[in-house]
Amino acid sequence: MPQQLSLRINLNDDATFENFFLKRQDSQQSSKSQAVSTLQNQFCSNFGTTEESFVYLWGASGSGVSHLLQASCHQASAQGLLAQYLPLKTLLDYPPQQLLDGLEQLPLICLDDLQVIAGDAAWEEALFDLFNRIKDVGGKLLLGANCSARELPLQLPDLQSRFGWGPVFQLSEPEDDEKMAILQFRASRRGMELNDDVAQYLISRAARNLGELMNCLDKLEEISLQESRKLSIPFVKQVFNFS
Repeated sequence: MPQQLSLRINLNDDATFENFFLKRQDSQQSSKSQAVSTLQNQFCSNFGTTEESFVYLWGASGSGVSHLLQASCHQASAQGLLAQYLPLKTLLDYPPQQLLDGLEQLPLICLDDLQVIAGDAAWEEALFDLFNRIKDVGGKLLLGANCSARELPLQLPDLQSRFGWGPVFQLSEPEDDEKMAILQFRASRRGMELNDDVAQYLISRAARNLGELMNCLDKLEEISLQESRKLSIPFVKQVFNFS
């Protein structure tokens, strides 16, 4: 059993495919829809589906990269498979060879925040070795970053070539109208009603980053349950002390 499983890294319970918002008008050919479909089919043996061994997702903070990597781990776990999600920006103090050693024994490995290790020779060598080991055993590796592989300042050219071994998907950062729809979608899944006026007010007053908006929704849910209050502009204003 790989040593990495002893790391205390918890998945976000809300980071599931069911909780990932796709606009109704999203084409089946859109990058986001294709990414979701590809990841959902990672361990699908149905006729006509394709299982990809390596997938590279990239996009700015709030685009959904981390959500989809964690959703893949949740899905693998639901199917009785071991999976490991590693947010690299929190693990830079670990020796990379030791951290990644033995991971190829797992059916699914998800490495997030790939950009933080670019330019570090030890990390690049360790990741290069992991790619080769996973290929040898037929495992699956999902990678997430905030930029394309071409933009990573890598020192090891052979590592960059590995990023082209599978499909690459860019996830666009949502515009304000999509952020509003995402907030309403996530609120409804928690049993809360977030109308257009309240959602627009929250977006206009809170941080624009989708992750921060989700944190705001968490706080609103907690306090609304405690005080048996509906989501309204006065309530939101009171909770966050907006002027």
